[in-house]
Amino acid sequence: MEYKDYYKILGVDKKASQAEIKKAYRKLAVKYHPDKNQGNKASEEKFKELNEAYEVLGDPEKRKKYDTLGANWKQFEQGGFDPSQYGGGFGGGGFHYQGDMSDIFGNSRFSDFFNSFFGGMGGARSGGRTYRRSPARKGQDYQVETTLTLEEAYHGTSRMLDLNGKKIRMKIKPGAYDGQKLRVKGKGGAGAGGGEAGDLYVNISIAPHHLYKRNGDNLEQTLNVDLYSAVLGGKATAYTFTGPVNVKIPAGTQNGKVLRLKGKGMPVYGKKNVFGDMLLRVKILIPEHLTTKEKELFEELRKLYNQKH
Repeated sequence: MEYKDYYKILGVDKKASQAEIKKAYRKLAVKYHPDKNQGNKASEEKFKELNEAYEVLGDPEKRKKYDTLGANWKQFEQGGFDPSQYGGGFGGGGFHYQGDMSDIFGNSRFSDFFNSFFGGMGGARSGGRTYRRSPARKGQDYQVETTLTLEEAYHGTSRMLDLNGKKIRMKIKPGAYDGQKLRVKGKGGAGAGGGEAGDLYVNISIAPHHLYKRNGDNLEQTLNVDLYSAVLGGKATAYTFTGPVNVKIPAGTQNGKVLRLKGKGMPVYGKKNVFGDMLLRVKILIPEHLTTKEKELFEELRKLYNQKH
């Protein structure tokens, strides 16, 4: 039976911390994961070997027993090593492995070396001891950040995400908003004990826009209106994501008044053909560089105004 050097398999030093072991395992597991190497038997075997190594070194108790075994391997192989003197021993000395030691086809997930020292098949009996399967555990969830322009949020877009060297294309529906968290099911870390993979969460940020300010599903913008249109009534042009719109300006419109264009705001995320509104805050433009004639006319208007008040 071949001795398994789990430290060498994970590429770490025997004095490595638990955090260093975990980091090394995750990096290699992503590289050799079956999803990235479909049909590659060598990668599949390497992935199983990595999982076995981490099953031992990732557990401080099993790691301690394994380290004890290392120095006495030849003696054990020849039948002269008594594991009980080292606080419990391995396969025949009272150690109960509680993981799931079989894959979905009932085959052993681990090598003969592992099975000899850490128990038999999950759920079976060996030497009067029961080796129990642990519950399936879901894989770790991952999180990434991405920033959209307001145009992308309005029309919908897609992102190519690089997750530990693995490319994942994600579609984003129209109406995405700042602070939104989207889930991509099954694109997180691999599960354990037959558990499902974790999920990928994408945190959305929306970049500021030069023209619009977003307020929920509504969009706000400043609408410049000349003094004459504000006083007498007229029209002004507002710009929306679907094109320019001529807006009617009622006579006597005051500075700061808000006009509403219904349905010209942002799409409501997840709802087809439902939109917020465009809110237009009027900014009255006072004429500058008046001609002599214009000044005279304004003076006349002021006199008329003062007579009324």
